[in-house]
Amino acid sequence: MAGIELAPRGPTAGREGGRVRAGDRTVTNRGSAAPRDRRRRTSFNGEVSPLAWIAAAGLTALLGVTAPGPSPPPPQPPPQLDDAEVRRAVDRLDGVVEAAMRRTGAPGVAVAVVHDGKVLHLKGYGVRMAGERAPVDADTVFQLASVSKPIASTVVAGAVGVEGWSEPVAPNVPDFRLKDPWVTSHVTVADLFSHRSGLPDHAGDLLEDLGYDRAYILSHLRHEPLAPFRASYAYTNFGLTAAAQAVADEKGVPWEKLAADTLYKPAGMDSTSSRFEDYEKAANRARGHVRSADGTWQPEFLRNPDAQSPAGGVSSTARDMAAWLRLQLADGKLDGKQIIDAEALERTHRPESVTGPPQAPAGRTAFYGLGWNVSYDDEGRLRLSHTGAFAQGAHTNVTMLPGERLGIVVLTNTSPAGVADAVALDFFDIAQTGEVSRDWIPLVDALYQQEADADRSKTDYAHPPSGAAPAKAAGTYAGTYANDYYGRARVVAGDDGALTLELGPKPQTYRLTHYDGDTFSFRTAGENAVGPTGVTFTPDGKSFTVEYLDTEGLGTFTRAGATPR
Repeated sequence: MAGIELAPRGPTAGREGGRVRAGDRTVTNRGSAAPRDRRRRTSFNGEVSPLAWIAAAGLTALLGVTAPGPSPPPPQPPPQLDDAEVRRAVDRLDGVVEAAMRRTGAPGVAVAVVHDGKVLHLKGYGVRMAGERAPVDADTVFQLASVSKPIASTVVAGAVGVEGWSEPVAPNVPDFRLKDPWVTSHVTVADLFSHRSGLPDHAGDLLEDLGYDRAYILSHLRHEPLAPFRASYAYTNFGLTAAAQAVADEKGVPWEKLAADTLYKPAGMDSTSSRFEDYEKAANRARGHVRSADGTWQPEFLRNPDAQSPAGGVSSTARDMAAWLRLQLADGKLDGKQIIDAEALERTHRPESVTGPPQAPAGRTAFYGLGWNVSYDDEGRLRLSHTGAFAQGAHTNVTMLPGERLGIVVLTNTSPAGVADAVALDFFDIAQTGEVSRDWIPLVDALYQQEADADRSKTDYAHPPSGAAPAKAAGTYAGTYANDYYGRARVVAGDDGALTLELGPKPQTYRLTHYDGDTFSFRTAGENAVGPTGVTFTPDGKSFTVEYLDTEGLGTFTRAGATPR
């Protein structure tokens, strides 16, 4: 997911193509572009749903068109925050976090603050799982969702140096190709890490929801339509994953091992992993929660993001994230040891794509770098941020001012409710001015809700129209169907005449409810669930289209043996 980029200071927040920019889905976005039907909205796995979008944009505007090549970043002004101002913000963090938890009911939070090479704050709050007493502490493991992206870019910087970002991806991932052969042969690691390949917003995420693995998804991105190469921005978990996979394949090791050997082990991040099984078996683990109908938080889902591991599959602790922040803010060095080459790491902090042009003459442009939301505040200081979100129970934020050598990471165990972003925004507000500039929680939460609502069907399937036409006999629709992108589907007629739809490699079964004529509906499931969606058959029963799978025109399934329409 990309992240909320809400600026603690500066002009009034504006909209960046559906993302909130205050000054990573940044309210950061999930890193998406302008609205395109339901998925390219007005962008927090890893990444994905409205949440994935908000995760991508970052925490600068409300917290690109590509440069022809690496260019020197603008010089950083001297530090403007002294130790006392930072300490003031740290001293008020307990109150900020506890107030946010009371307002939202969030069960658990962990926070780390790093300044000038030192960890000034490292603490857990609340409980790992609602209804239980086990407390969150500095060593509780959380899923990071899209905060995995700047971690992945750190790994790639360590693995390939400066020049490796310009290497083409396709030669190292033989089954990966895009719709345009020329783009396939030229798209680089940097193109995919900065979301400028031309792939649509969150391309591949719905395949993950249906249960397809990484290999299948990367090999089927070729069906996605492309926007202009290197001239458009759209946040894609699986584009970034393809680039990371290419680096790992070139090194001859799985991505998960490359991440551990390049970053986690050398940095002493012993509780950090890019494998879901390590999170799942951790004894000190924060369970993800979603809000139930009665408003309470419940641990209903266990999100497995292995398919998009580089983009959304990291799990870590506040303690380990503090070590990573120290490394980021010290040019790749940790405790006197150069773990990541300084020049290669600095390369990840530069603007690469424009995520949001200025909305007013005095507005600021928002950028995406290599796994980071990149912006510049009113004082001209570089701000790096990213938000992560799973609709199924994670919300995280990392924000840094490299020139101040100051950074914060906030981990929570709920689907987005504004806490992770608001705590980071409050912290920087207090450090810079001594006061919180605005009430961030309702602003951020409203953006998440707005994005979720935008994805829902405009048809009210719960209330068929008066005079609705009857359906045909169940046997007219039953059968096996195929789709080049989404694979095989089956429509099965039960003894009672009811229809069920089977989708995915290990078929997920959805009961179809009649709406009108040849149109039925079912309730979607998974990270990108959008509520009820339509299934419309052709009158002859030879094909059907699933509404929420059809945002890029790929959602039509044709009966086996029938000629595609």
